[in-house]
Amino acid sequence: MTRARKRAERRGRRAEAWAVWYLRLKGWRILGQRLRTPRGEVDIIGRRWRTLCFFEVKWRSNGAQLADAIDSQRLRRIAAAAEVLAPRFVRAGDLQRIDVVLLAPGQFPRHIVNAWMP
Repeated sequence: MTRARKRAERRGRRAEAWAVWYLRLKGWRILGQRLRTPRGEVDIIGRRWRTLCFFEVKWRSNGAQLADAIDSQRLRRIAAAAEVLAPRFVRAGDLQRIDVVLLAPGQFPRHIVNAWMP
């Protein structure tokens, strides 16, 4: 793994840790992190009341880059992974959704609720 890739990996893990704390403060119970499937990876899975949520976390070095951090292709990949993981976590009557948490230095985390609607 290249030095740049290792640095990016560390930043991503740190961003996910910050996102976990942010989500906990908002009342989410974290069920899993960095869950990989043959169809993709889900950064965080959380539950709040009857809502099961699959979170994608994106870190950018400045706020201007956050607008381009997530696109429909990435969201489709996350949705495919969530489809594989859902049977492990879903309960009868649960609502399921995919959210995105965007992070950048010096900015409050941005939580995009229901970012993916198939």
